[in-house]
Amino acid sequence: MLALRLTAWKSDPELVEVPEPHPGPGQVVVRIEGAGACHSDLHLMHEFEPGLLPWEPPFTLGHESAGRVHELGAGVRGLEVGQAVAVYGAWGCGTCANCRVGMDSYCENPAGAPVMAGGGGLGLDGGMAPYLLVPAARHLVPLPDGLDPVHAAPLTDAGLTPYHAIRRSWPKLVPGSTAVVIGVGGLGHLAVQILKATTDAQIVAVDTRHDARQLALECGADHVVEPGPGALEEIRRRTGGRGVDAAFDFVGTDTTMALGAGAARMVGDLTVVGIAGGTLPVSFFTIPYEVSIQTTYWGSRPELVEVLDLGARGLLRPKISQVGLDGAADAYRRLANGELEGRMVVVP
Repeated sequence: MLALRLTAWKSDPELVEVPEPHPGPGQVVVRIEGAGACHSDLHLMHEFEPGLLPWEPPFTLGHESAGRVHELGAGVRGLEVGQAVAVYGAWGCGTCANCRVGMDSYCENPAGAPVMAGGGGLGLDGGMAPYLLVPAARHLVPLPDGLDPVHAAPLTDAGLTPYHAIRRSWPKLVPGSTAVVIGVGGLGHLAVQILKATTDAQIVAVDTRHDARQLALECGADHVVEPGPGALEEIRRRTGGRGVDAAFDFVGTDTTMALGAGAARMVGDLTVVGIAGGTLPVSFFTIPYEVSIQTTYWGSRPELVEVLDLGARGLLRPKISQVGLDGAADAYRRLANGELEGRMVVVP
């Protein structure tokens, strides 16, 4: 079968012929019906150096995957051939304290995982191929009625990652509160929807692109702001001068992190999700009192169940474009050039 693979660091992916996988005991092969193209893959392709990560190419890309059970390994129970499933992308050891509660993204025993600090599309073969070998049945979540694999695939990361970040701040996002979303791309446009569906906060969205700001309004934002000299003042004006209760930065540059910190009110949250490599100086006098600053990575398997439920009920709908496997490499080029709105889903 053909698969879109990263064959070397600092290179574009290539379509390569690989053997069709078959499951061993406890494993499952999924017939892929959707695999999301993620901006973080661009960092993976072009910015990482040999030795930086505990794994090396080659491997098939695609860490956002959904489809149907194709083949069950010996001993697998609770799944049926043909059943629609989403793949939980972080594959941990399965036995540490975090993995036991479904938080494989924070596995504390990465040496015991199928691939150290990775998963399908991140060190092991991912979903940009007709079939995906999943090393343990626990990494599969059955899709609820009303949600097809094409729309489910991007929810496994582009939905789950902002959901986890926002869920941490739920106690602060009460009536009268304000949340700001910085960067309305593949994750940010879903973050706006998650805030709308799960909190009572006023939502302010920030993006350099006019189309992205319009998308934010379509997704439920109350106000949009264009970055620039007056952006911080405008955000604060929308909060009566107090600042925002929670800022979610889906870019992660020096500039966006400074905007999030400057917009935060006392006892607020700043959560940095974007991996653009920015830094934020922190001292006693540079941020408001008791502002919590955190980074997050992906989310938990139980949270994915919740995200898929929101998707099935129409409360969380990724804006997607579809492309076949032969167009996947070009989709990444378009993503790098900022030509895509929402999420591109590869349908092998």
